Amino acid sequence: MQKEFELPDVGVETDDEITVSFWHVEEGEEFDKEEDLLEISTDKANLKIGAPSAGKIIEILAQEGDAIAVGDVIALIETTND
Repeated sequence: MQKEFELPDVGVETDDEITVSFWHVEEGEEFDKEEDLLEISTDKANLKIGAPSAGKIIEILAQEGDAIAVGDVIALIETTND
């Protein structure tokens, strides 16, 4: 099933700017549950964001260097049964 992958609440302060640092997967690539999908950075920390379930990246919407916020749709993914 295809769905939107939103940046989860990662515990950063609301006034912190969040930037996409690096995607660990490419469009069309499959991933496992909890596998690192991307890295984000703020003024205070660098964080890795894991996959909520196993699946495949359909389209990356937030490119490296883009400023994003919690709840923003950053990719379209196709999930599989876990």
